[in-house]
Amino acid sequence: MNFKEQPYALRLADELAASTTAPAEIAWGSQALRDVAAERRRQIEVEGWTPEHDDQHHDASMSIAAACYALHSMRPALAVQTVELSGLWAWTGWSSAWFKPRDRRSNLIRAAALLLAEIERLDRAALARAKEQR
Repeated sequence: MNFKEQPYALRLADELAASTTAPAEIAWGSQALRDVAAERRRQIEVEGWTPEHDDQHHDASMSIAAACYALHSMRPALAVQTVELSGLWAWTGWSSAWFKPRDRRSNLIRAAALLLAEIERLDRAALARAKEQR
């Protein structure tokens, strides 16, 4: 895989790891961004959720999973709403064993990494459609 084919999250993780400067005050150099990039790298390298795998999830399941992680810390508030997280997770079509919430920050990092994967999937799909139209 050449540089242009490498997912943005992996390129960003490499760039951030190579940086010798102190993190910027804005988000571009923040620990949060590094952690999201590292989580996305873990999803790809450890879990095997490669771009090719992600391309099979054209059903919004990655966005739904991200929402579950983002909302997990709000469960008491959600209990009085109409959606329970277990019901929302079921919309992904994934096994409930894959939903492994932890502390709020970790959940938000997982959510952001899943959203990044979904955005990259959308970008690849748009590129493929544009190539087909040529």
